[in-house]
Amino acid sequence: MAIPSVDLADFLYGDTNAKSAFVKALGNAYEEVGFVAVKNHGVPNELIIKLYKQVQQFFSLPLQQKKSYEDSLLAGQRGYTSFGKEHAKGFEVPDLKEFYQYGQVPINNFNEEEYPLNISVKEIPGFNEIFEQAYRAFENSGKVLLQAISLYLGLNEFFFDNYITNGNSILRAIHYPPITEEPVSAIRAEQHEDINLITLLVGASADGLQILTKRNEWIPVTSLPDQIVVNVGDMLQRLTNNKLCSTTHRVVNPDRALWHTSRFSIPFFLHPKSSMSLRCLDSCIDVKHPKFYNDVTAGEYLDERLTEIGLKK
Repeated sequence: MAIPSVDLADFLYGDTNAKSAFVKALGNAYEEVGFVAVKNHGVPNELIIKLYKQVQQFFSLPLQQKKSYEDSLLAGQRGYTSFGKEHAKGFEVPDLKEFYQYGQVPINNFNEEEYPLNISVKEIPGFNEIFEQAYRAFENSGKVLLQAISLYLGLNEFFFDNYITNGNSILRAIHYPPITEEPVSAIRAEQHEDINLITLLVGASADGLQILTKRNEWIPVTSLPDQIVVNVGDMLQRLTNNKLCSTTHRVVNPDRALWHTSRFSIPFFLHPKSSMSLRCLDSCIDVKHPKFYNDVTAGEYLDERLTEIGLKK
């Protein structure tokens, strides 16, 4: 499926008409599909290549070395999470994956909340430095996309800026290992919706991503090498009272002939600060669209979801 494609350069450098057309195209896509492919996204290709090399080196380490970077007290929010720990909401069988997470390093004397320290990987030179560079590139790209979303919603262009600066965003590197035996019922990632505001996904190393359309059909999604896929998360869906849609998606197993291969994927989950209210926007509530969600903060909602997917006890 060719998901809608937008060019971020139109928003950043185009004239008034180009900027307005971008806002409309992005908003319409998020109402109808929930996913877009973005070109000229601002994350340098050289950085993406370096990041993937580091990720592949990390997951090639012996299991015991990887597990030395796992801390169960962090609920999977920093460092390594071993195979079989996370499952989708509503499912008991774990996904067929392991992952590593890198989080926010606060700037400008931020003291609203205390984030856990990132876990340094000693065996791979420059590992954390590359993750920090990629984190900032994705964070900046996501901020610009949220500025466009703000305009589409009739808000001030910079509505989200303060909420996501020093926000609780996560850069996650995922490894779906080779499948060595018939899975009981699990697929690489069972159907789910993302927790956060928006997710920026740099091209995966293999096919497998599918989205569930409004016609209840599973459709494979791919993007061109120079694009990233960006989708709406549940926090943004809540905030907009379902105006923008957090689309169900999954990662299916490859054909049996490719079971011996790995799949790598690196999503950036853009979160606000925990204190941000996800109360439905007044502008998204009317007679036809009554308020659908209870008031909750981003931090409260994140804790609830981390418990539901098995990462937090």
